[in-house]
Amino acid sequence: MTMIIDGKECSVTPGQTVYEVARANGVYIPVLCHQEQLKPVGACRVCVVEVQGARSLVASCAMPAEKGMVVTTGSDRVLKARKLAVELLMTQGHHNCITCENSGDCVLQDLAYSLGIDSPRFPEPEKVKPLEQANEMIVRDMNKCVLCGLCVRACNEIQVNQVLDYTGRGPTAAVGPAFGVPYESSDCVFCGECVRVCPVGALFEKQGRFKGRAGDLRKVRTTCEYCGVGCQMDLGIKDGKIVKVTTPRVDAPAPNFGSLCIKGRFGYDFIGHPDRLTKPLIRVDGELQEASWDEAVSYVADKLAKIKKEHGPDAVAGFSSARCTNEENYLFQKFLRAVIGTNNVDHCARL
Repeated sequence: MTMIIDGKECSVTPGQTVYEVARANGVYIPVLCHQEQLKPVGACRVCVVEVQGARSLVASCAMPAEKGMVVTTGSDRVLKARKLAVELLMTQGHHNCITCENSGDCVLQDLAYSLGIDSPRFPEPEKVKPLEQANEMIVRDMNKCVLCGLCVRACNEIQVNQVLDYTGRGPTAAVGPAFGVPYESSDCVFCGECVRVCPVGALFEKQGRFKGRAGDLRKVRTTCEYCGVGCQMDLGIKDGKIVKVTTPRVDAPAPNFGSLCIKGRFGYDFIGHPDRLTKPLIRVDGELQEASWDEAVSYVADKLAKIKKEHGPDAVAGFSSARCTNEENYLFQKFLRAVIGTNNVDHCARL
């Protein structure tokens, strides 16, 4: 099947939406509430297009593509509707881009700039809501929430934690855990999926606040070291230090496709912690003293050999780390079983 988008003939696969066909053929249609891993809802109306024969503009992210469709993505009618939609979203709350953590990586900010919106024509709400930052991982700034529902759908459809949903109606509508309880008092497991998909600055990680925004950071793609799944993530680096861990909103690589657990997304503060051991320590006369790696390895080897000789191999036990690679953990258990001669070996990720 084929359809026409902006005068270009595009092939259509049954089940595709107009937005998916356009994207596959290099035609740009802006989206805000849409995410490739989630079911389309057409809530924000930013992606509206003009379909020949249709009575009104349609949301391209939710409109099934059909054979022979003729679609226009940039007519005056479409641009006026998009501009109105963005202005209404901007006046949903207070969008102060000066100190916003998502400045430079904000979908709403990019849309307002591309549509040439100096300032919205509608007034902002009078009430300013306080930041919700009692927990150590996620800060919620509901002044910037545009009720796109991405966090709700990501929580329910991707992670299936079912912590977030809509509350209230009309001007009192909000997003959050049931009964308005804070994150730390809910069933939230702090996977950070809501932070990843949020297109504005309503959700951001607490550790990285004021340490660097999108334009300040150098992103380095790497593999999470907490377990053997091999989750891919981007380290945000500034001045030689990791200040944020992020994953792409769209086109995220396998095997995690952008999702991370609480440790992978927020557990990086140990890297520069002052209590972290950076050199081997050997206890001499009751006090720990720094030593070289050769000295430490020789010390451990002598102690293990002595214990094995005096008390037998089962007097030795080994406890491995999830931060090691699968290959290193394999060698560790092989060393205990083949060299020491004991099966007393365990792994912290199992506990």
